Amino acid sequence: MKMYRKIHKQNYIGKLILKIISIFIIATISIALYDMYLNINIENPPIVGGETIASTEETKTEKDICDTLEKVSNTVVGISKLQSTDASFFSLKAIETYNLGTGVIVAKEGYVLTNYHVSGKSKCYVTLGDGKEYTAQVVWTDENLDLSILKINTTTEINYAKLGDSDTLRIGQGVYAIGNPLGAEFRKTVTSGIISALDRTIKIEDERKSSYMEDLIQTDASINSGNSGGPLIDKEGNVIGITTVKITDAEGIGFAIPINIIKPIIEKLQQAGKFEEASLGVYVYDKEAIQYIDSSLNFEYGVYITELIPEGAAKMAGIRVGDIIEKIDGIKLNKINDLRKHIYTKNIDDEVRLTILRNKQEFEITAKLTKKM
Repeated sequence: MKMYRKIHKQNYIGKLILKIISIFIIATISIALYDMYLNINIENPPIVGGETIASTEETKTEKDICDTLEKVSNTVVGISKLQSTDASFFSLKAIETYNLGTGVIVAKEGYVLTNYHVSGKSKCYVTLGDGKEYTAQVVWTDENLDLSILKINTTTEINYAKLGDSDTLRIGQGVYAIGNPLGAEFRKTVTSGIISALDRTIKIEDERKSSYMEDLIQTDASINSGNSGGPLIDKEGNVIGITTVKITDAEGIGFAIPINIIKPIIEKLQQAGKFEEASLGVYVYDKEAIQYIDSSLNFEYGVYITELIPEGAAKMAGIRVGDIIEKIDGIKLNKINDLRKHIYTKNIDDEVRLTILRNKQEFEITAKLTKKM
């Protein structure tokens, strides 16, 4: 009997220990599962009424974007060919015949970037967001690029936009366009979209001639009459392009000129107060644009020469129509803008080393840059 009680007592203690261990294991698992549940709900907020509740971080990001757009909008200006007779050009009483276009201030010295078709070659008028109007001088322009740089003189400090890097853009990247579509009534309109494509070439036809615009950024951000000349910006507020044209018979297809093409000129203007453009004296097309001219021409990289300017640097150096410039100073040319950007960094009378492909033979030529005529 004593032996039985002893064994029974030992069995009871053993079962009690097992029970305590089981309870501990179950509690540990329950706590772990609850922690997992909390983590899942933090990463994926509950859906209420069909909409996801935004986290604090998401709300903050949206606020930051709104603050950025407001800041950049203060650098966007109106541009017209006629002087305002109204106290505030941006008022709703502004005369409709002003043909208001858009520009963006890109330097503290008062340099304004816009389209050539907005400014033309002579003086125009720039109106800031506070209604102050300035007479602007065109200090540089290029009809083929559809770009102009204007200069306004002001004794007060002005807001200016920061320039981004258009060489690092990616398809699908979010962008915003800011401008004055349809005149002053809809001033500083913001539209959003993505980068739809890069390095686009489009054909422009008017009453005088047909021309081509190359290496453009394609976007679905809305661009309308009066909106062109304004900035295309990234989410950080950096100007990565200048809006230029849209395809009128299709929705959601607009274009912007990459900002990197113009940066060397702005830098020289800031440093020296002027820009004397050096020229190679050639008309060229890259492999994308040449398809519009002659589909039988095919080359891997470089720019194809279609015309030489008399007394120009290239002609004087012995370059011919039909040659392909593959490199300049060792820099491989994939796009026309690769050539333009490098020439813009040079001065008149500087020498450049060109790698030429002619009749499937490569050779080098040195050309001395001349003043652009």
